[in-house]
Amino acid sequence: MSIMTSSTRRAGDHFEPTDTDPQVQRRMRGYLEQIDYTAFASNKAVLSVAVPRVEGEQFQRLAVAASTARARWVTEAVAMTDHGATLSEAQVARLHHLRSTYEELTSVYEAMRRMVERGYVAYRPIPA
Repeated sequence: MSIMTSSTRRAGDHFEPTDTDPQVQRRMRGYLEQIDYTAFASNKAVLSVAVPRVEGEQFQRLAVAASTARARWVTEAVAMTDHGATLSEAQVARLHHLRSTYEELTSVYEAMRRMVERGYVAYRPIPA
């Protein structure tokens, strides 16, 4: 069974052997697999206790909260610019707060999704 350790690939985030000796390369791959498994096992042990199960309704509530936050951020920005292109410091601070709220909720949603995707926590779907 293989375990995906990342859903996105970043530059420099994969094994590129620098040694031409196949035995050294195999040994290094073995080390890296041990390291990846240690991270997986640690995440599963900690997260399955902190969040034993994630339910479909929780994803739905988070998605609605993120969508609502995005809508609030955009509609307030549009309303602010209806009265002129220049915003006050207070308006900019308000937009920053609204954007931050949206980004935080989106990040939580993605983190929770990764927890399920990687098998750290159990998932119970919304009943059909």
